[in-house]
Amino acid sequence: MSNFLLRTVTGAVYAAVFTTCILIGPYTYAVLFAVITGLALWEFYSLLEKHAQTRIDKPVAIFGGVYLFLSAFLGFAGILPLRYVSLWFLVMMYLMIRELFNTKANAVRETAYTFFGQVYVALPMMFLSRLVYPLDSLEPVRYTPVYIMAFFAFIWIYDTGAYLVGMSIGKHRLLERVSPKKSWEGLIGGYILALGAAVGIAAIFPGYLSTLQWIGFAAIAITFGTWGDLVESMIKRSLNVKDSGNMIPGHGGILDRIDSCLLAIPAIVIYYLFIP
Repeated sequence: MSNFLLRTVTGAVYAAVFTTCILIGPYTYAVLFAVITGLALWEFYSLLEKHAQTRIDKPVAIFGGVYLFLSAFLGFAGILPLRYVSLWFLVMMYLMIRELFNTKANAVRETAYTFFGQVYVALPMMFLSRLVYPLDSLEPVRYTPVYIMAFFAFIWIYDTGAYLVGMSIGKHRLLERVSPKKSWEGLIGGYILALGAAVGIAAIFPGYLSTLQWIGFAAIAITFGTWGDLVESMIKRSLNVKDSGNMIPGHGGILDRIDSCLLAIPAIVIYYLFIP
């Protein structure tokens, strides 16, 4: 099977799983993204342990990241008070205090890498749940999958367009030092497709955002998604690895699939909070 066909098949399965879990309801959504948060943290910390000569208490750090996602989900859903999110700091405090008794590790490096994983992976995933519940506190809390589905649709459409256009006519490198395969032609092609999709979504869901607001939504998502992709490429290049893992044939690891989202999620939540 060619790499392109393998990427297409696994990408379709990946998108189908995402779509199904999101549309079924809030609990399948929560389970899916709790698992993704945990796997992404496991991949990230494993890369650091293997290639950055450090040791991390992965079980506790992963537990902290998953707890951060789930407590925020339950808080935004109105099931638990949001104050329970603050208990995540107890996990982080434990990870710092344990370094007092770890005489073999580089305390500063280990603590910094542990916290970096939480900020880089877990914190954006925590904010993801803000897209499935109303952001206006005057409205009753209800599960609303439109915004998160649109978010992933824009990211996937942009990635597909950028990949196909870049492979076909891409000649001018976007940031060759970090990601030698990405091109300006691919970026422009991806933008055109994603912004066109925003116009289509505005027509299909007229009661949510205006056409201009949907275009802004798409532009923010794919702009920060591009930067998120480049940031992960920079991290992998600094560690001298090609992929974060091999869980998804043709695509690499879980972190490789959500890298675009890690900067785009907080950016799109900020946009939505301050939308004109």
